[in-house]
Amino acid sequence: MEIERKFTVKALPENLDSYPFHLIEQAYLNTDPVLRIRRQDDEYYLTYKGKGLMAREEYNLPLNQSSYEHLLPKADGICISKKRYLIPWDPYTIELDVFEKSLAPLIIAEVEFPSIEEANAFTPPDWFDQDVTKDPAYHNSNLSRRAL
Repeated sequence: MEIERKFTVKALPENLDSYPFHLIEQAYLNTDPVLRIRRQDDEYYLTYKGKGLMAREEYNLPLNQSSYEHLLPKADGICISKKRYLIPWDPYTIELDVFEKSLAPLIIAEVEFPSIEEANAFTPPDWFDQDVTKDPAYHNSNLSRRAL
């Protein structure tokens, strides 16, 4: 079960380049249900995501590079590219996605939680802006279609 909240941001945090990051490329084979392929640095995954906005089922299966490259041309919409910074926010980690190419300058912050109660009790940092958790337009699967 994935439980996360999403936010737009007012400004980037100071010293952004001091945080670790991942380079991510992902595309969607289907959006209902969500079937996603992802390259994260040198790792590859096939992901199934169930219905829901803040909480939904998620299953990741490993892929190899050749399988990923075979599936990539079969994707609907655009391939999303983003740089994901991992920012500690005790006891959580903020995943700050800085989108590239046709989705730039979009920036979204995501925070994952172990429970719905903790997600609802979360107080975001001052540099967060709107809570877009319940807005399906900010799901990456929808973003992959919006930018066409």
